[in-house]
Amino acid sequence: MDIEQKQAELIDHFVKKASAQVGSAIGAVIVEATSHASLFAFSEKATSHASLFAFSEILAVPTVAELEGTENSVYLEVLRLFAHGTWSDYKSNSGSLPQLLPDQVLKLKQLTVLTLAETNKVLPYDQLMLELDVTNVRELEDFIINECIYAGIVRGKLDQLRRCFEVQFAAGRDLRPGQLGSMIQTLSNWLGTSDNLLISIQEKIKWADTMSELDKKHRKEVEDKVEEVKKSVAVKADLDFRGIEEIYSEPGGVMDYEEDRIRPKRRRHPLV
Repeated sequence: MDIEQKQAELIDHFVKKASAQVGSAIGAVIVEATSHASLFAFSEKATSHASLFAFSEILAVPTVAELEGTENSVYLEVLRLFAHGTWSDYKSNSGSLPQLLPDQVLKLKQLTVLTLAETNKVLPYDQLMLELDVTNVRELEDFIINECIYAGIVRGKLDQLRRCFEVQFAAGRDLRPGQLGSMIQTLSNWLGTSDNLLISIQEKIKWADTMSELDKKHRKEVEDKVEEVKKSVAVKADLDFRGIEEIYSEPGGVMDYEEDRIRPKRRRHPLV
């Protein structure tokens, strides 16, 4: 069974179970859901609706929403904590919330790592130890490896030299109230930027095509000019050659060697 199907079945199971209960009985369902080792909001692919939300799906159940303002509303607050909160949030409000079970504590700390990974892909050890109430590096690295990486909710590299966890992949959290609108706005801005970038690229391609055509035209003009010069040089050379031929072929124009040899030589008289 792939992770998306497993997530969908888990969520459907708890939604149906919560829908069938009322009052304090829903509290037991919420404790079970928030203690479950495999219930997280986002799968790696996040291809189905069920994989986009986990605890928010249970929050949307009418019988759960009816806990608001009743003596059992603390369970509603616990569910909201697991949907959007962190371990630090629990510590800040522990006086008004029931004490968490060990499995709930573990899960909330796992969710805290996912929250930190939403905004930063390099998590310093000092920050993680503070947020998770971990006292030493060995305990932190064991937690990251055994409870996060092996659980499949994160992938990354522990850098002991730089004392940080480099996140390569992290499962998500349920969307917080108002976060969906912000995500839509971010995507809209990204789409607008992409459109402008595409227009810029198209203009550059058009400019490059124009310059290419101008270059071809200039090259053709240069080649034509070279051909004209070649022809001009050839014609001039031909005319010069013909002129020389005419000079040598005219009678008396140039005395040939034989004529010069048999011609009587004038004797010079010595000076007295």
